[in-house]
Amino acid sequence: MKTLRTINGTYSYLVLIPVAAFIYFFWLMVRLTLDYVPYNTNVAFLMIKQTEVTTLPEYRYIFYSHVYTSIFVLLLGFVQFFTFRSRAGKKLHRWSGYGYVVVLLAIAAPSGLYMGVYANGGLPSKISFVLLSILWWGTTWLAMRRIASRDFAAHRRWMIRSYALCLSAVTLRMWKVVIVMLFHLPPMETYKIIAWAGWVPNLIIAELIIYYKYQHLKKQP
Repeated sequence: MKTLRTINGTYSYLVLIPVAAFIYFFWLMVRLTLDYVPYNTNVAFLMIKQTEVTTLPEYRYIFYSHVYTSIFVLLLGFVQFFTFRSRAGKKLHRWSGYGYVVVLLAIAAPSGLYMGVYANGGLPSKISFVLLSILWWGTTWLAMRRIASRDFAAHRRWMIRSYALCLSAVTLRMWKVVIVMLFHLPPMETYKIIAWAGWVPNLIIAELIIYYKYQHLKKQP
């Protein structure tokens, strides 16, 4: 069996832990996405967005574009953190990277930006989701530019940031469960908190990973 290699070059079966965690949470995200299949504007999140659905004709189409593409972006991005020894594996890495960048830059992030403008929770939530979308697009664009110039180290750093923001789709829902269970806050107050908690800690963790895996290593002889 061919061995997977993590992005920093370390071979380890510990890699099975994040893989298993990803599979679990990805399946949960797939189940959430399937709530919107077939096309329906009276289910799940859209139940509390009926004002936008009925007054903004484009909202439903942009929403569905975001939901349907983000699930693929989540999967394609995860593949980027592994390389394979085989030629087929290298092609998988390359083409999944193309898919991640194109779908994210063209659809997932722009549609998220639009939705952020109409986010629930007032101005704090709107600012958070708009900023998240801009940073997600920007970090991915920079990752693409760095690989185009064959600056592989910088490409990896920007991809870590990009995917940390991508994972906000998962962590936002995790924080929602935790906050509801521990504090029993009103729905809108919870939403204001998770709007920021869903991605800010992710980005902080990404910066710590970058520092200890890349910046710190540069100081070694």
